[in-house]
Amino acid sequence: MKLDNSVAAVVTGGASGLGAATARALAAKGVKVAIFDMQAEKGEAVAAEIGGVFCEVNVTSDDSVDAGFAKARAAHGQERVLVCCAGTGNAMKTASRSKEDGSIKHFSLQAFDWLIQINLIGTFRCVAKSAAGMLTLDPLEDGERGAMVMTASVAAEDGQIGQAAYSASKGGVVGMTLPIARDLMGEGIRINTILPGIFETPLMQGAPQNVKDALAASVPFPKRLGNPPEYAHLALTMIENGYFNGEDVRLDGAIRMAPR
Repeated sequence: MKLDNSVAAVVTGGASGLGAATARALAAKGVKVAIFDMQAEKGEAVAAEIGGVFCEVNVTSDDSVDAGFAKARAAHGQERVLVCCAGTGNAMKTASRSKEDGSIKHFSLQAFDWLIQINLIGTFRCVAKSAAGMLTLDPLEDGERGAMVMTASVAAEDGQIGQAAYSASKGGVVGMTLPIARDLMGEGIRINTILPGIFETPLMQGAPQNVKDALAASVPFPKRLGNPPEYAHLALTMIENGYFNGEDVRLDGAIRMAPR
């Protein structure tokens, strides 16, 4: 797909980190970008910077996502591009014993469900609603109507201690990539997934420097954290390369996560 000012895009989680970098990269190509996020101040700032539109959206809500797409499409028309970066994480062992008093507890099922609702179901909600919109578009010369990118994590394949819920949510994203590609193949809509490793995101920026240094040293090469523009570069490659479809790709400096 050629990216220019004839194309509209929606980026979820576009107010910061990987999503903001992708929104900027799309806008640099001339694409009209709408940002879905719950961080209104940051989202408005990025939208103003790139000449886009901000939509305050909670991906766990049908009504919120519908309103976001309605606002984005009113401003830019039906999107041909969707990039899903909205997500979060938590960590707790499936079951554990307290070192202090020997008490036993298990992973909160409410917390497990919360993570699945955001990372997995929230992603599918946006994909399904965007795909339905793309079906209304006339195909381009090569028969293509749209292209989508989802975000998983290397934790989908080698989750660490305490990451059962997070790995399940991201593994679900990987698992639905090929079926969605097959669902949409007759309509000219492609979809791929990126599995980022350890990236320099707002969440990581809050970590102590010695922790970040240790994480960077664990990456085979290059021995550093990933930069959001590197994620954006791969996302744009997946969108622009018309033969890229149904794939999940690690972007991680060859790291394989240890148990802890």
